[in-house]
Amino acid sequence: DYSDLVTEVDKKCEAKIIEIIHDAFPGHNVLGEEGGDQHKTSDYVWIVDPIDGTVNYAHSVPVFCVSIAVEYKGEVILGIVYSPKTNEKFYAEKGGGAFLNHKQLKVSDIDLLKDSLLVTGFPYGAKDNFDHCIDHFVNFVKLGLPIRRLGSAALDICYLAAGRFEGFWEVNLNAWDVAAGYLILLEAGGKVTNFAGGKYSVYDKQILATNGKTVHSEMIEVLKKAYL
Repeated sequence: DYSDLVTEVDKKCEAKIIEIIHDAFPGHNVLGEEGGDQHKTSDYVWIVDPIDGTVNYAHSVPVFCVSIAVEYKGEVILGIVYSPKTNEKFYAEKGGGAFLNHKQLKVSDIDLLKDSLLVTGFPYGAKDNFDHCIDHFVNFVKLGLPIRRLGSAALDICYLAAGRFEGFWEVNLNAWDVAAGYLILLEAGGKVTNFAGGKYSVYDKQILATNGKTVHSEMIEVLKKAYL
């Protein structure tokens, strides 16, 4: 069963990453997709997704990555996302800018939603229209906008930071899906909120991420429609 194989690969990768972290920082906590290790009293938490895009990985679709972030006292201060199939390493340190393979990243200059390329994903409860996820998608499609669905939230956000997309929204994600990409996007000049435009935490279940231009407020207006 390929799902068992993927779970096994996920667990082995996470165990190795945790081992490396603990060797270097034995007192730090680790929050991981496969459980992690959160029994320490440290203010530092490593947020790890050993394979973001596991279904892609299982089907040999080359859109998956390793995502690792460091949180200090509740604030993400470091993020790295590595895509092995494209050999692209996205990374950022809080206040230090965002980079792709040593080249500084900057979000796109496209201002309006009508000119934007969007990207999204669907939760496992999509068939039940969880949190109006299908309604949101349909509302954007009805505007005639190009929308992509890659299967890796971490890469979606990094591609936004690299200027390849202008907007991203999704529901029911976990901290390990978004924490590294979140910081990388902010350091590249982007903006992240919840669907209502309010303050965002990587532990929230709604994320709206854009290049920070007019497209952000325009996407909020589209997302509101599903709740009316």
